[in-house]
Amino acid sequence: MRSQRKLWITAAVATATVAGVLTVQGLEDTSGQGGDPVDAKAEPVETDVHRAALKRSGDGRSASLGQRKTDPFSMLGVTWTDPDTKVEGTIEVRTRAAASGAWTPWVPVDTEAESRNESGQRAGLRGASEPRWVGASDGVEVRVAAADSARAGLPEGLRLDMIDPGEGAGDRASVNTAGGPAKNKTAGSQAAGAGSSVDRASAGVSASDGHNEDTSRADGDTATTALTAMEPAAFSVAGEAEGQVSTESPSTPVAEPSTPAVPSEATPSTLEPTPAQSSPSAPAPGTSEPGTSSPSPSSDPSTAPASTPTSPVSPSQTASPTPSVPSSPGTPTSSGPTTPPAPPSTAPKPPITSRVGWQADESLSSEGPEYNPDVKAVFVHHTAQTSNYSCVDSAKIMRGLHTYHVQSEGWKDLGYNFVVDKCGTVFEGRKGGTDLPVLGAHTYGFNRESAGIAVIGSYDTAAAPSAALTSVARVAAWKLGQYQADPNGTVKLKAGANGGNFKGVKFTSGSSYPFDRISGHRDGFNTICPGGQLYGQLPTIRSYAGGTVGGLAIKSVAGAGKSGSTYYAKDAVTVAWTATTPSAFVKGYELLVDGRAVATASGTASSAKATLPVGTRKVQVRATHISGRTTVTSAASVTVEKTVPTFSTKPKLALRGGTVNTAAVPVTLSWKAADTAALKEVRLTAPTAKTYGPTTTSASHTAKSGSATTWAMTAHDQAGNTASASVSGTPVILQETSAKKTGTWSAKSSSSYLGGKSSSSSAKNASLTWTFTGRSAALVVSRAATSGQMDVFVDGRLAKTVDLKSSTTKYRDAIWTQSWSSSTKHTVKIVVKGTSGRPAITTDGLVYLK
Repeated sequence: MRSQRKLWITAAVATATVAGVLTVQGLEDTSGQGGDPVDAKAEPVETDVHRAALKRSGDGRSASLGQRKTDPFSMLGVTWTDPDTKVEGTIEVRTRAAASGAWTPWVPVDTEAESRNESGQRAGLRGASEPRWVGASDGVEVRVAAADSARAGLPEGLRLDMIDPGEGAGDRASVNTAGGPAKNKTAGSQAAGAGSSVDRASAGVSASDGHNEDTSRADGDTATTALTAMEPAAFSVAGEAEGQVSTESPSTPVAEPSTPAVPSEATPSTLEPTPAQSSPSAPAPGTSEPGTSSPSPSSDPSTAPASTPTSPVSPSQTASPTPSVPSSPGTPTSSGPTTPPAPPSTAPKPPITSRVGWQADESLSSEGPEYNPDVKAVFVHHTAQTSNYSCVDSAKIMRGLHTYHVQSEGWKDLGYNFVVDKCGTVFEGRKGGTDLPVLGAHTYGFNRESAGIAVIGSYDTAAAPSAALTSVARVAAWKLGQYQADPNGTVKLKAGANGGNFKGVKFTSGSSYPFDRISGHRDGFNTICPGGQLYGQLPTIRSYAGGTVGGLAIKSVAGAGKSGSTYYAKDAVTVAWTATTPSAFVKGYELLVDGRAVATASGTASSAKATLPVGTRKVQVRATHISGRTTVTSAASVTVEKTVPTFSTKPKLALRGGTVNTAAVPVTLSWKAADTAALKEVRLTAPTAKTYGPTTTSASHTAKSGSATTWAMTAHDQAGNTASASVSGTPVILQETSAKKTGTWSAKSSSSYLGGKSSSSSAKNASLTWTFTGRSAALVVSRAATSGQMDVFVDGRLAKTVDLKSSTTKYRDAIWTQSWSSSTKHTVKIVVKGTSGRPAITTDGLVYLK
């Protein structure tokens, strides 16, 4: 039997509790956002970090972690000892899905993260890759290779950090296939976290996120995690234990601090740091976090401080309020420094899911926030390295990012000020109050005068969804609007450190450089972040946030008809418009008539009504952006008139050629309508419904024989004015037996004939005569290739000689018609012509219209 093989890894995670209450923010409105809203009473979710050292090759140019089963995790990243070094090469991982057991292909892990701080050093900082979201997993394999150009090879202390974000109240309900139940924390519980320390950021130089923290930090207590190594060809070996985890106490205990002070709810206070102590965490806005004395950070990462909890105080459940008595770490005073005010903005605040909403474990971020004087610019990032995630997992991704930034990289808190998922949900990032200029850690050298917004996903080759762009622009417009900054403008920012950007521009600490108010991470640092596609969408974000309303155009004018470029209406109209700018950025719309506003509508509206006076009017739509800028559509010409159309020729009926049936006698309906402005159409409303264009003056129909039928018509002009007219008629079939005969005629019988019979003659001058009172007449015959000719006499005069010859056989064919202006008495006589070689004709009677 093969013996068990385990890899034991020491992980720097704190098991001691931090004195004082957890700092929590309220849940802000999440209506209209992607994902599910989270209960404001949701408890913090405790995350787990599992760590495994990578085996470095002898020449230092490669490192790996063999395929193995692990405890559950959903996010990972590779870190190393020296934050001033980078992996010049490639990092690739493959993971095993916890649900299916299937292994993924190798995927890259971005090595561009920047872990240096801008001033001084922060204890516990590590160099790190960007974190990558991989979804629920329970197995991993890693390979790292130095580039040929990397002289020094790979950095020392390479380590894989795997983060389990836990299951929260708003997370997708799922079965934990590789681990136990989720671990939630109550607001008063004391969870494992790193010890607090003095924030050493000085004015003008600050921490940066996945790109620079700038304060000292002690490692927490250590936990050891067992990972079961796996054969490459077989995921597990019979008899081997998998996923065992144990926690060890620090080998050298640290003396507990003196009894901490517990401030009142009205006035939070802190203990001043001494050379042997770090300052306690400052309370986050809207909380009553008591100050605590903290032990001095240990220089030995194998040991960590422990602190004693104070009596818990219930957290505030308000939505990211401004703290009443703020603290700014790093400046010890008796009364505490002044927090910048939260000024009103020129743009509305978007819905934001607070840290309570995504169930942040505030014990991880025991240090208080630090504030900038204002926000001069916004830097846009992308994070988590994949867009292949469900938005119901966004809160988990937030907890994963938070844990990675703090426990893997050694920062004081999540680096970004705001995070947006692909569905458009906005999450509060670094604590301190969303309406305040919180110092973030996101863009190396330029954190002191900016805010950072990260979009969850990878946007190197795929564009960010419109919902994400809209939310990024809303946050940017709101934050910049607090300081009267034009999102479409530019600003000079002072570099807090030497560096350079993706375009090769070099920055010197203390010098100022021009930036767009909304810039990409790559504008301030040498990285492809936020990805080529998202970077190319920044002009759209700027336009949304601070431009005019784009794509504004009149779509239609209801209540009016259009002819050419002119609309025609009787009085009231409804004007509809379109705009490409999302409604969140539109303050409102106005309907202008001859330059004067006659109706107003909200930014979500797409139409407005107005009653117009008679005459030709100029109609426009004006849109006001939240920035105050206005856009006006081109003018639509609307002529208001109330003159009804006319029928210059009243509707008339006449018989026409075609096949005759007793139920369908061919007729022609004719008319002529006119209008002083613009005729739109003529509609037949009875006995059937048809619509004809303004230039159509006749149409073919059929009518039932022996039945009186009324044909009703209405003329419509473009303004909606109407006029009506009608005509009635009854088709009557006269059989050949009712005609007066001369000469020789023979009877024929067939169901193909009207009434089942017809008359035929080959005798020259044989005749049939019908007498009737009507306004239109038609002769009905049978036709064939041998049919002859006949003369047609009307009221005693020769009207026409008709040839019945046809290449195809036809029955009941109305071959000749004649109409009169009124219904009067007429006679119609046919005479056999006696055509040589084909003398015969066959008649099926006469139809007249009365």
